[in-house]
Amino acid sequence: MESRSWLCPTELDRARVTEASPRVRRAREIAAGACGLALVASGHWLGWWTLGLFAIAVANLATLDWRFSRADHPERVAAGSLLLHTALFAIGVALSGGPRSPALPWLVIPVGMAATRFRAPVVWAYAGLTGAVAVAVSAGVGPTSLAEDPALLMVTLSLLVGLAAITSALTGAELIHRDAAVLDPLTGLLNRTGLEARVAELEEQAGLTGDWVCFVACDLDDFKAVNDTHGHQRGDAVLRAVAYELRKALRSFELIYRIGGEEFLIVLPGTSPPEGREIAERLRQTLGESSPGGVELTMSVGLSAAQGAEVEHHGLFRSAD
Repeated sequence: MESRSWLCPTELDRARVTEASPRVRRAREIAAGACGLALVASGHWLGWWTLGLFAIAVANLATLDWRFSRADHPERVAAGSLLLHTALFAIGVALSGGPRSPALPWLVIPVGMAATRFRAPVVWAYAGLTGAVAVAVSAGVGPTSLAEDPALLMVTLSLLVGLAAITSALTGAELIHRDAAVLDPLTGLLNRTGLEARVAELEEQAGLTGDWVCFVACDLDDFKAVNDTHGHQRGDAVLRAVAYELRKALRSFELIYRIGGEEFLIVLPGTSPPEGREIAERLRQTLGESSPGGVELTMSVGLSAAQGAEVEHHGLFRSAD
């Protein structure tokens, strides 16, 4: 079950997407409120039909966290939401004057929101798409007006590039800091520090939705014998191979952490105990059949689960361990 994607190619990218909901929620509420107030204040000039587009945007935002928590690929849900908002802004621009629409600069807003979840290449790709949309809408609706006065489009495109550059720099600095803080240098998996941030988000989310959360603790059996027989360098290679096999068998929102030498923890949001048992057994069988690093290994697993307000990091971890 391959979980890698261009949107989230690494554990750090995947964690950033899944852990961003609280801060993103606040930012998008402020952005939506500002846009709503502007539409109401300018309804006499723009037309009250703009509130219909705004209502669609609000409905999307209101259900986003719910859809996000239940998706096999939450990064696709986040990307789809951004594309929807770009489409709504583009429709509004087209219906309110094209290259002369006062809403044209609003096309850059989703690009700023993209930077709260995604890495710099994704932000730049989305900025390029947004720029193409701005040019297409302006040229398609009012080619003559655009030729006579392209100033507003030029300002919008420069604002777009500036925003992408600034947010990408901030994202890069954040990822460098998080990389050192939350990634295990040997396997590239998240560590205990990364686990704490993710579980805090899941506790809040489960309290709101009543969803299940499962922990699967994994311990490689007799791993000391691998180091004693083959040496520590081979043992490190085996651990990297184990991390790869486990990650490959999980979906993108199911995060795996290395919490000790040969100990791993998998966090399964929105997963009931029977589903968690199936996943734990699949992981155990996968490792037993794969011979990671050319060494035959077995793995013991422990499962714990809680629902809603009962989701609590330390209790779940102790039970699984």
